[in-house]
Amino acid sequence: MSTITRTLRNIRKIGIRDFLHQMQYQGDTKAGTFIAADRYGNKYYENLDDELPLRTRWVDYKESEFSPDQLDPGWHAWMSYIVDKPPTEDPILRTNQRSWEIPEHRPNMTASRGAFKTYSTVKPKIHAWLPEAKPR
Repeated sequence: MSTITRTLRNIRKIGIRDFLHQMQYQGDTKAGTFIAADRYGNKYYENLDDELPLRTRWVDYKESEFSPDQLDPGWHAWMSYIVDKPPTEDPILRTNQRSWEIPEHRPNMTASRGAFKTYSTVKPKIHAWLPEAKPR
């Protein structure tokens, strides 16, 4: 939560439209410099002046239902303060596609109907009991 003066200062810097967008999706107003956008359309920002330590970097997700699986590994390392330079400036992370990555984005389907389920070929040891009524 921010103070009223900080909120008013950020409204003046970013404008009413971005203020309403940030309040809808982030619940707080932030103003900073645009660093880059990744291949999924997420926008990354940084503000080293007014923010508290470890709150200086943030991401504006393209999709409204956001989850951490929408971040590239290089951007995740930058967001987590593991590396100092964003992937656009780091020569090792500058390549957009790594040899082990899947070319298209697949969301994490854990705890949903689309989750991976293994197929068992082993005969079950326990069978359900079926009641049988004998004729009288």
